[in-house]
Amino acid sequence: MLSRILLVCLSLSVNSAASSLSCRWITDGKFRQHSENYLQLLDTMANNSTNSTEDDEVKNTFPDHLYSQASKASAEDKLAFTAQVLNETSVLFEEDHSSASWEENTVENFVIVVTKQADELRSCIGSHGHKKKNKKLHMYFQRLSSHVLQRMGHSAEAWELIRKEVQFHLMRANQLVTSATRTN
Repeated sequence: MLSRILLVCLSLSVNSAASSLSCRWITDGKFRQHSENYLQLLDTMANNSTNSTEDDEVKNTFPDHLYSQASKASAEDKLAFTAQVLNETSVLFEEDHSSASWEENTVENFVIVVTKQADELRSCIGSHGHKKKNKKLHMYFQRLSSHVLQRMGHSAEAWELIRKEVQFHLMRANQLVTSATRTN
């Protein structure tokens, strides 16, 4: 009797681990479609008048080690990490961007698509998606807000640095989701 209960528990945990793979949002191509959409919106927001020396300063703080850790994690953890990147991005783009030369509806659409993507990924994870946030990733995005946006007065140049940084994050996060669907 005890062995049957153990077998049922084991079966449930294996099915739960594979649930991210059977996530309709990903398997039906919605994830890819939304990713292409928000990357296109970021391209639309591009402003080519940024000083590249400041861009190097931002790149030197990119949290490669967090993505390395996430790439070695379970499929659920990869999706959770990606959902957090999307949430942090959404919060960042809700700050004052009036100095940026972007059309308001483009920014609104970007935030809507990113938020939808995060929500759908969280639904794929189920109860595992309510784990604690990655504090280091959260602190990194807070530093982008305080050290880039606030110190540069939410200027157009600051927003262009943020746009480029976020674009890189989103591409890396997309790679995590792709690897999550291949590994399990």
